Amino acid sequence: MDILVSYGEAAKTTAGFFWKSGWAFVLGYAVSGMIQAFVPKRRLTRHMGDPDAKSVSLSTLFGMISSSCSFAALAAARALVHKGAHFVSAVAFMFASTNLVIELGILILIFLGWQFLVAEIIGGLILIAISTILIRLTYPKSWMEAAREKVEAEGDAEAESFDPMDRITSLKGWARVGNNFVDEWLMVWQEILIGFTAAGFIAVFVPDSFWKALFLSDFAVDNPGNFWVVLQNAMVAPFVAAATFIGSMGNIPLATVLSSGGVLFAGIMGFIYSDLMVPPLVKVNAKYYGWRVALYIAGVMYASIVATAIILHYGFYWFGVMPETGRAVSDVAQFKLDYTLFMNIAALAIVAVMLWLRGKHHRMAEDEPGHDHAGGEFGVQDWVTTLFIIGLAGGAVAFFTTGGTN
Repeated sequence: MDILVSYGEAAKTTAGFFWKSGWAFVLGYAVSGMIQAFVPKRRLTRHMGDPDAKSVSLSTLFGMISSSCSFAALAAARALVHKGAHFVSAVAFMFASTNLVIELGILILIFLGWQFLVAEIIGGLILIAISTILIRLTYPKSWMEAAREKVEAEGDAEAESFDPMDRITSLKGWARVGNNFVDEWLMVWQEILIGFTAAGFIAVFVPDSFWKALFLSDFAVDNPGNFWVVLQNAMVAPFVAAATFIGSMGNIPLATVLSSGGVLFAGIMGFIYSDLMVPPLVKVNAKYYGWRVALYIAGVMYASIVATAIILHYGFYWFGVMPETGRAVSDVAQFKLDYTLFMNIAALAIVAVMLWLRGKHHRMAEDEPGHDHAGGEFGVQDWVTTLFIIGLAGGAVAFFTTGGTN
């Protein structure tokens, strides 16, 4: 009976995560859909061919206004490389599109608080700067030339060019927004479901003692500035993220679980930044560029993430603005009559409008190139998603069967 109670509580916690953040996803992807529909990308991509500050800055901006889906970020980066962008710019784009997009920021604000949001933005820029320096210092020219030849041989669609005002003032342009909105959801819903479900079940079934032992939390409480503990947290966190197989949007609830378990600030930020290092994404990069370049990119990302997490930790520590860890998961995953109810009602209205615009888009017979989401076959992620859905359904039955918890 205790197992059934815990099983039901895990499902309830997962549902609480969805309830608390549902409106944020809708708002974030609605804004993302508008940006993607109304901002001409060709004006940015033509200036990304050199590993200089201008190219990196444009790539960062391009990433910020692009999709937050990890798979889409990799596909778009590949398209940039095909159009002549330097690999420095491609990596900057990948980091920006998965760490500096509006929907992720809203989610961090809800689950972790404004301090972590500020840290995410500052750290995202530091992350891009460090990765740029590392690639320029270690650039394996022959590998990258071979990778570019591989990308160019496989071909890619041209970026579109248009007048933004023509789109903003037309129903056809807004129909494109609705289409983008639905496409975004089709790309990320599995990552979100897997991430939120995993976080809900881990929060209930994995004791805080596990995270405290893994991240040396008992020692870190009295020694938050100890370099070796900070380094250990920053180095371990990416491997924990890789083990979860969770993408950018899905790992925020689990970051909340780590926070409640007493993990240091460096560990939490290292975990959040590591969404591009999960094995399925490394495999996608291997498909695009070959294994040696994919592992090289992963190595650069790992070193950049560790360095950024350490810099953030000590920067916030020395200025006395270290975000407080230990925010209880129950404070986030809860159902009560507050602003969340009204925001979710408004979100449902936005969804209805977006679905109508999506239908309008299809009736206008305007085909858009889709995002590459790691293939069309029924893969590992599809099987995992199916199992998680069955698990959630079973948890809901267990929750109501056992009478729930107080």
